[in-house]
Amino acid sequence: MDSLTQIVLGAACGEAVLGKKIGNKALLFGAIAGTIPDLDVLTGPWIYSNEIDSMASHRGFSHSILFSILGAFVFGYLVYWLYNRGRRLNTTTRKDWILLFFLALFTHIVLDSFTPYGTQWFLPFSDARVAFNNISVADPVYTVPFLVCMIVLMFFNRKSKRRRNWLKAGLLISSAYMIFTIGNKFRINSLFEKSLKEDQISYDRFRVQPSILNNILWYGVAENKNNYHVSYYSLLDKESKFTNWLTLPKNHDLIPKDHPDLKTLAWFSDDYFNVFPTEEIGQFRYNDLRYPSFSDDPKEALFSMTIFREGNRWDIKPFNGKAPSKEDFNAFIERIKGK
Repeated sequence: MDSLTQIVLGAACGEAVLGKKIGNKALLFGAIAGTIPDLDVLTGPWIYSNEIDSMASHRGFSHSILFSILGAFVFGYLVYWLYNRGRRLNTTTRKDWILLFFLALFTHIVLDSFTPYGTQWFLPFSDARVAFNNISVADPVYTVPFLVCMIVLMFFNRKSKRRRNWLKAGLLISSAYMIFTIGNKFRINSLFEKSLKEDQISYDRFRVQPSILNNILWYGVAENKNNYHVSYYSLLDKESKFTNWLTLPKNHDLIPKDHPDLKTLAWFSDDYFNVFPTEEIGQFRYNDLRYPSFSDDPKEALFSMTIFREGNRWDIKPFNGKAPSKEDFNAFIERIKGK
């Protein structure tokens, strides 16, 4: 999920492990630990010269179970060695720090797996992406109450029972909402499949996910041999059905899908993508259809890239998706309200 949410969850892990011993410093160390996996967005461009490789590296090994285990020991030992001296000598144990880092790192990758982006839990043994698609990458209903609880507890003594109660409240509220989104996902899955059958739309597979910043408006995309069929449904709609289908041509034959770089790009988008030629010869617009767009233009997408061949490699130009306009935002709000 977004960086703020991961900071809040990491801070909660720090408080749970070391709050009674070191007070608010536990929140700080937990918050730092919770951001470590996402530092791969900085290391990717430094390691890779090819933008496809760099993009694919995000939520890679730093988001794996193995990294959570190894990182817990490495960072735990290092921070304990730096912290356990002077007036702080013997106020904490090495085990405390290892546990703090493990919880912060592991809960980070678990939380990310609930989003549509996906997380590679099993690297380096498998590059399979775990994505449950039940919550948006940024959802204030999950984050804000959790954040408020973490801020409030900072004003209580580290050994206060009220401080512990605020921690429990933050964890319970956020967890209860996450459970709600999971139940919502099962219901919407069933509804989308039912809508496809009622409208006699053939498909080989499909996926549904919430739109950004909420769990009310959902987006679904179904794939068949030549096209994708996409639609929206709001929990506030009068009719319990996905309607107003938009058909998007796949155009996968425009590019050599068997090329290793384009295989990586297809893997990254879970094979939900379409392609259109651009005005520049040899360049193509590559739309990742996991992320919804409110445009009726099949060539438009929120997450769009221009791909081109350079020597034996394919690469991508800087992100050029259509930035949401004020009209797009207003349409988004109105669609959430239902129809």
